[in-house]
Amino acid sequence: MKKALLFFAITMFAALTAQAQQRIISLNGAISEILCALGAESQIVGVDVTSNYPEALKTKAKVGHNRNISAEGVLSLQPTLVITFDNQLNPQLLDQLKAAKVKTVILKQELSVQGTRNLIGELAAAIGATAKAAALQQTFDKQMAAVKTTALHKKVLFIYARGAGAMQVSGTNTSIDKMITLAGATNAMTGFTDFKPLSAEALVAANPDVILMFDSGLGSVGGAEGLQKIPGIAQTNAGKNKKVISMDGELLSGFSIRLPQALQELYNKLK
Repeated sequence: MKKALLFFAITMFAALTAQAQQRIISLNGAISEILCALGAESQIVGVDVTSNYPEALKTKAKVGHNRNISAEGVLSLQPTLVITFDNQLNPQLLDQLKAAKVKTVILKQELSVQGTRNLIGELAAAIGATAKAAALQQTFDKQMAAVKTTALHKKVLFIYARGAGAMQVSGTNTSIDKMITLAGATNAMTGFTDFKPLSAEALVAANPDVILMFDSGLGSVGGAEGLQKIPGIAQTNAGKNKKVISMDGELLSGFSIRLPQALQELYNKLK
């Protein structure tokens, strides 16, 4: 019995020591949020530019946008672990990390409530914090159960903008599309997947009741007044009724542990 307890104590000490020595780089905002919630904030030495919550992440070294990250910037931080999603990692970067013998965990993000719940467990396993996963999942479940939504008979058009000259709309199979559906509304653009450039003709044909944007995107076109000047906007129900809403980009699209907050906020703004 004593030997068994001693072995257990040694094993736990080794695991805790290894965890404390980790130098983690997170290449996605949702991953970074969950790592912090699991108590690994002090182990994070670098993040991508979407990792801005919680506030402490803003002090971490930035290694670039998750789709355009150089190995030099990552390796300069001497990471022992790099974590990302499979659809956001540059294959060349992966090869360079393997060559440098840096452990890389590549996860698949499922854009759903259960997907976020699963992600908590997967990240806990990746950093050796499985004991904390159950409690965090329980908190997440309670927060999701507290979200109050009903069916909304509204068509919502999401516009991703980086200025009036660079605007795209969301089709199906995007994080925004999933959020619109979870909030009880309907995506106004259903004839394609992913994103495509905004056209006045398609905009008028879709005739959304609400236009949804990131806060930064709406600001880049001059706010709601500037958006009205975009060809086609004024001819839609959303334009006529000036029904334009915006949210923080990472909160709205991240499917992180703040999903309950994001969903409730989106619903409240849509109704």
